[in-house]
Amino acid sequence: HVQLVESGGGSVQAGGSLNISCAASGYTYSSYCMGWFRQAAGKEREGVAASGPDGTTSYAASVKDRFAISRDNAKNTLYLQMNSLQPEDSALYYCARAETVTCGAADVIPNLRSWGQGTQVTVS
Repeated sequence: HVQLVESGGGSVQAGGSLNISCAASGYTYSSYCMGWFRQAAGKEREGVAASGPDGTTSYAASVKDRFAISRDNAKNTLYLQMNSLQPEDSALYYCARAETVTCGAADVIPNLRSWGQGTQVTVS
């Protein structure tokens, strides 16, 4: 069955960096749009970044130029490098598999097929 397992979250001071990872299994990873979305306490989910099967990437305006998504299809792993973190970036970050032709950051949530348990990122 499909499994997405995130790791690498933690606490960091404003201006710091974190790299979170997602190990995927149970499906043909390389064929899917993969992304990250986040949810802060009391707020709506927000699509953060997406990576298409063709290597294209997409970011929400709130993280563009600070975050970088990447994927290793040989390892079935998705990454999110987060730089210049701010307190407003604090949230539970979820790895997601989406079924969509257009793999943009805004396409992830409406086309969710699977997601992980989340990893907490706290910026103070």
